[in-house]
Amino acid sequence: MKIDDMVAARAPRWTWGWPLLAWLILPATFILGGGGVIVSIAAIALFGTVFAAVYHAEVVAHRVGEPFGTLILALAVTVIETALIVSVMIAAPEEKAGLARDTVFAAVMIVCNGIVGACLLWGGAQHREQGFQLQGASAALAVLAALTSLTMILPNYTAADLGARYSTSQLIFAAIVSLVLYCSFVFVQTVRHRDYFLPVKSSEPEAHLPPPTGRATAASAGLLLVALVAVVGLAKVLTPMVELGISYAGVPKAVVGIVIAGLVLLPEGLAALKAAGSNRLQTSLNLALGSALATIGLTIPAVAAVSLLIGQPLDLGLDGKEQALLALTLFLGVITLGTGRTTVLQGIVHLVIFAAFLFFAVVP
Repeated sequence: MKIDDMVAARAPRWTWGWPLLAWLILPATFILGGGGVIVSIAAIALFGTVFAAVYHAEVVAHRVGEPFGTLILALAVTVIETALIVSVMIAAPEEKAGLARDTVFAAVMIVCNGIVGACLLWGGAQHREQGFQLQGASAALAVLAALTSLTMILPNYTAADLGARYSTSQLIFAAIVSLVLYCSFVFVQTVRHRDYFLPVKSSEPEAHLPPPTGRATAASAGLLLVALVAVVGLAKVLTPMVELGISYAGVPKAVVGIVIAGLVLLPEGLAALKAAGSNRLQTSLNLALGSALATIGLTIPAVAAVSLLIGQPLDLGLDGKEQALLALTLFLGVITLGTGRTTVLQGIVHLVIFAAFLFFAVVP
């Protein structure tokens, strides 16, 4: 048997079985409607497909190496997340003026506090202390601070008569500079200073495993895309039920953005957590911080373009409470990731801020 066939044969059946089930459920929801049984099956298939996406992402990442592997997953998830946000915006323009802001802000908080905090806590509990490339983390945090300030804080102070919105010219400028900042970061990450984002040298056995072959990698890349699209499709199917439940519970509508961001970020979160447990913290941070940057750098220009094309209002500015939480997140990120070494303490700090974000979202 060829090596290609041997590698392909090792792929468990569930890695393609769950995405297949998800794709069978999607048309069933349109034919049979969103009944309780269908929704329950869709929720189960969603989580199974997330684990399948993580498996295929790891295969691709192992083949192409760092930081390209984590970049591929971050870009794939962000592009599909953007498509989900845009589709929901177009379906209900007036009601969803703040959906992009709520989802992007939720994604930043989930990534920078939830995922990063969980990775630091899990990695620290497993290995006591972990190291990473300080230059790469500093570069990512610098770009993240600029992106979040320009897209979610500045709108509140530029056009007083528009409130949390940019004027047309301001929105175009914000979209362009967001793309410039993100593309510049990707260039530095993959070309100019790629060594800033490579894992710290270690004697891990994973580093010596033979990479998958081209055929196995291509198969996993295709299945990764299929799985991610299925995740977003199922998330969209479950969104009306989530909105209904949130309305019944009497919590703010902004929680919908948190749920959407959380569902879409599940594959990256699980992949980052697994990497941290394997003492590959650099991979975890590449996934987490890269995802936060891609979420803003790609989503904001896309929704801005849609807003301008269809004349839909787009609220971007955060309120005072959310601005304070964002500022605290960036400040703590600089401190906790400012030494190149982390322990469980940093993880606990970030998870506490994440808990505060969730609490004040539900109880404003």
